[in-house]
Amino acid sequence: MHSTLFIQAPPVLGNQYGDDPFLRSYLQRRLPAEVLAEIEPSLAELGALAGGELYRLQLEDRLNEPTLTQWDAWGNRVDRIEVSPLWRRAAEIAASQGLIAIPYERRHGRYSRIHQFAAVYLFHPSSDVYTCPLAMTDGAARTLSVSGNQPLIDRAVTRLTSRDPAQAWTSGQWMTESTGGSDVGASLTRAVRDESGQWRLYGKKWFTSAITSQMALTLARPDGNGPGGSGLAMFYVETHNADGSLNGIRVERLKDKLGTRKVPTAELTLDGARAELVGDTRHGTRNIEPMLVVTRAWNSVTSVSFMRRALMLARSYAGQRSAFGAKLEALPLHVDTLAGLEAETRGAFLLAFELVELMGRQEAGDITDSQRALLRVITPIAKLLTAKQAVAVVSECIEAFGGAGYVEDTGLPVLLRDTQVLPIWEGTTNVLALDALLRGELAVGLPALRTRMEQGISAHHGDARLGAAGQLALTAVEHVGQWLSHNDDPRRLQANARRIAMTLGRALELALLVEHAGVSKSVADVAAACRFAAAPLDLLVDINSEDSARLIE
Repeated sequence: MHSTLFIQAPPVLGNQYGDDPFLRSYLQRRLPAEVLAEIEPSLAELGALAGGELYRLQLEDRLNEPTLTQWDAWGNRVDRIEVSPLWRRAAEIAASQGLIAIPYERRHGRYSRIHQFAAVYLFHPSSDVYTCPLAMTDGAARTLSVSGNQPLIDRAVTRLTSRDPAQAWTSGQWMTESTGGSDVGASLTRAVRDESGQWRLYGKKWFTSAITSQMALTLARPDGNGPGGSGLAMFYVETHNADGSLNGIRVERLKDKLGTRKVPTAELTLDGARAELVGDTRHGTRNIEPMLVVTRAWNSVTSVSFMRRALMLARSYAGQRSAFGAKLEALPLHVDTLAGLEAETRGAFLLAFELVELMGRQEAGDITDSQRALLRVITPIAKLLTAKQAVAVVSECIEAFGGAGYVEDTGLPVLLRDTQVLPIWEGTTNVLALDALLRGELAVGLPALRTRMEQGISAHHGDARLGAAGQLALTAVEHVGQWLSHNDDPRRLQANARRIAMTLGRALELALLVEHAGVSKSVADVAAACRFAAAPLDLLVDINSEDSARLIE
């Protein structure tokens, strides 16, 4: 008797640069030809690694997670952490490919950030979230670079930005305590000067990602300072002493998390850790702002990167899997579902890279006042919106595999679990919506956003469908402006902050899609803009606050 056993072929990945026409189209549109010609070979190399060696190692290494050994055989406290083989390989690639170095070398001026984040976008989904320490490393390098503290710049920034894997450092970012993550002003960690004048830190950090880094930036309250964020100071801490022992640090445990399980996230006790003051002894929360711009950009780009990876796998599977007598890619409902996800991914990509472009301009000193205002307002909006889009898109892509998407050894469920951290890291959706709305940024940011949208929409060049899509985007922003002009009650503003931020973000995404399609004249790009325009755009609807209160009584 012949066997009728059926074996389903798995989805396959190719070169992640060569197989991503939207990325290549964007780079062709935004980079000078000579810059693209110079960086394209390295992007193609990274694309091959991401779809080849790293992806294979990721599947093979699926069950490996960091381990903590707190004591050696003789009872000595050692707190030694081992990371996975993929993380060790990712560290080598990240340094040699210059994933941190590129924007600090600034070989291509304001385009250097685009180069860097195009590389990050390719690398991230095959790295088991090694981009977590990289994001904090970039944030630390930027923060120290603008701090004016030359000894720390000389000691740390050269290592953080090194292309030599043997010399390169990564950095942690120790902000979260049991008292709160977003409300860092409630920090209880103390900073005390010892007899020699050396700062020493005492306290507990509840959630510290990538504890294997060589240094960290953290907040602590110098003795005598008042409460709140203004009483905190920012400190530089090296994790180890010259002899290799930990610097007044105890690793109490590694966190057991829903996702990002390859990232060694620890609960730390600081017991006299030597530290260096980065700026002054107050306003530490203000001093970390350069770091937050960088890490929120990383969050935005890695959100889009996860969306693209999930879609590539789902589209590969749709070309192999048959149901009801046809390939999935031939079934109208499946095509419609994937098309909607593609439009969301493209919109999110353009918003994330709009933020990246503005960062590059600011760092190169090539930025107008309007662009600076736009950068301030879209930093929290891009982060919050792309993260929420990522969770929704990746979830749909997992569903596109049916039961196979729910089985761990396919390597698919981890995509969703790792994506779920993105709305939480670097400020939750609500915190960032309030950041955008209540810090006064919209007074100058909203006109700047409208100006940028008008510029983008003007590129439709008479295409009626693109023109109509662009008008939808402008109408949504005008609605937000009118609503704000008639509502100044703080509680009402806070209750609607999320809807306002998401409406502004989605409207800008649509305007950027119209711009891209108008320039490229690609039928697929026009289709993306029109499909995105058909999805909910203006989310600012009147909600009765009394009803809301009753629902949670």
